[in-house]
Amino acid sequence: MEKGINRRFLLKLLGAGGTAALLKPALAQTSAQAETPIPSFTGPGPNPYWNGVHPYAIYPQKLPLLRMTDRPVQLETPRHYFRTVFTPNEAFYVRYHLDEIPNQIDLSQWRLKFEGNFERPLELSLEDLLTKFKPVSIAAVNQCSGNSRSRFQPRVAGGQWGNGAMGNALWTGVRLKDLLEAAGVKPGTVQIQFEGLDRGKGPENLGSGRFMKSLDLDDPVVEETILAYAMNGEPLPMLNGFPVRLVVPGKFATYWLKHVTWIRALTEPDKNFWMATAYRVPDTPNGSTTPEAVAAGQVKTVPIGHFNMPVRSFIIDPDGTSPLVVGMPVKIRGVAFSGHGKVVKVEISTDDGKTWRPAVLGADYGKYSFRTFEFTWRPSQPGNYVIAVRATDEKGNTQPDAPVWNPGGYLWNKIERQEVVVLAAK
Repeated sequence: MEKGINRRFLLKLLGAGGTAALLKPALAQTSAQAETPIPSFTGPGPNPYWNGVHPYAIYPQKLPLLRMTDRPVQLETPRHYFRTVFTPNEAFYVRYHLDEIPNQIDLSQWRLKFEGNFERPLELSLEDLLTKFKPVSIAAVNQCSGNSRSRFQPRVAGGQWGNGAMGNALWTGVRLKDLLEAAGVKPGTVQIQFEGLDRGKGPENLGSGRFMKSLDLDDPVVEETILAYAMNGEPLPMLNGFPVRLVVPGKFATYWLKHVTWIRALTEPDKNFWMATAYRVPDTPNGSTTPEAVAAGQVKTVPIGHFNMPVRSFIIDPDGTSPLVVGMPVKIRGVAFSGHGKVVKVEISTDDGKTWRPAVLGADYGKYSFRTFEFTWRPSQPGNYVIAVRATDEKGNTQPDAPVWNPGGYLWNKIERQEVVVLAAK
């Protein structure tokens, strides 16, 4: 973006009326789509449906999404919105940890504040971010740590997401390192802490009523992290972090704080609940353990930030709702990504993983972005088939066909499958 574009973008943020961008408070409404019964699922096994089984609801600036909870707000993106490499803003999933979230931001008052071990404790307006710093853009997947938690067996506590707690966007904003240089990080700083405007009760009333996460100052991801004010070329939706949110490429969304308003330089490791207690995984190569080991107190854990997102791929079409026909071509399409590097290979199986053939990859939008794939299949015989997909990234990581298990319900990346029915042409 050039400065002229930044100015126009700022005016769009401010609106025609002056100095404040406000989203009027609005209650969620139940979508008419919720009147149509959706499949019930009570377990005890893993959820067989692609999405979680929840009613549709409409929130401000959003299309009908699958509502898991409303305090805090958790909305899952339906499967069909993943047919494109970039997830539409209005369909992008929503995940909050606390129940009191902002529904209006006055930009004439809002400031990004730098506190703690800085030489210059700055306070920057959104206009400052738009006009005084070089804008950068990065395509990156935002994925909830618990995406696909409903697949775990034995089942674990927490939001029972299907596969739709993720989205890919082109994020535009300011490099975190440029902001840290402007504020002047003093010697002795070990972590950078971030806090937004959400408040309220956390899980089981734990925590301080504030959501805070920190990155080690020497973590290489700090070099790639940005404070984003735009999402797919538009201002951030309120429910996705307006006016600015943290974008931490390759890491799970727990570090992608929304409504960022405070950045702190810490001289000691962050011991708040959301770092020291929550979002921890077994200290094993794939974050997996067993219920027996947990019950015996034998599991050492580390923050989930020690892991980048594992390589994953998803079949979006066909979705199994309509029969296929012998001899007619079927386009098997979907998306793949990895937090370790760009996807370089996607393979398709039409015989439940017995044999694999390469799919055609879509455009490369960067190593942290979704990558689309396509494979044309002409079924030769009628019957029931199981399509499977697996991806490989540039570091050589390939999806496993074995599940992980941990008490948090994190890091799932087992090969995805889709059952389809093929009918005879006569």
